[in-house]
Amino acid sequence: MLGDTAALAPLLVGGRDAQKRLAIHHRHYETSLVTALLDRFPGTLWLVGSAFVTEAARQFVRERPPSRPCIVEYGEDFPGFLSARPGAAGLLYLGAFAELEWHLSRLSLAVTRPAVRWTKFSALDPQRLSDLRVTLQPDVDYFHAAWAIDQLMRSYLSDNAPDQFELHDGDVWLELRGARGGLQMNRLDRASFAFRSALCAGQTLGDAALSALDLDAAFDAGHALAALFAEELVTAIDDPSEEGSV
Repeated sequence: MLGDTAALAPLLVGGRDAQKRLAIHHRHYETSLVTALLDRFPGTLWLVGSAFVTEAARQFVRERPPSRPCIVEYGEDFPGFLSARPGAAGLLYLGAFAELEWHLSRLSLAVTRPAVRWTKFSALDPQRLSDLRVTLQPDVDYFHAAWAIDQLMRSYLSDNAPDQFELHDGDVWLELRGARGGLQMNRLDRASFAFRSALCAGQTLGDAALSALDLDAAFDAGHALAALFAEELVTAIDDPSEEGSV
């Protein structure tokens, strides 16, 4: 927990009142973490106000300081922490909105990689296709929410919020992309979401297709796979029978 500096006292040397100097450094460090956290969630600030989110950020920093050296990765657990705070009970979609913003923020920093062409895939042995795995672009992710928060997020990103906004509950399955510096939120049907998200998680083509077919018996895995190549989402093909990947 951030703030427990007693164990460091015997290690402080040089200068006067080392404990006071450490306290100053501690305050600056905490302030920098809070600022970094708030910079990752500007839409959430817009949604519920700076006072509520800032106080939650301060508490989050004290209770859950960074566990990794990269500050860009800090804050993944903040949406759940925020939604559990007193005063958030009336905003059932707050956690989902903040989590969506976290994903979009992360994807906006991802770098698009060269895509594998469909001709490379079509040349592979059809008998082994179900055991293949594909790697998708690092700037793509899949997100399921029980509220239509993509509409709310679009209002924020367009800086065109209406005077009144009624957010409806109901599942949405989203494909998120940060391609080429732009952010995209595309709604998918449930089977397509299951197929793509399974591939993104590293499942084989066969297992991903079965996940989609369990939801929709009419799902066309071949067409869905071709669409991934057409959208330039596939960056590598892993064939377990070969030493390398395409």
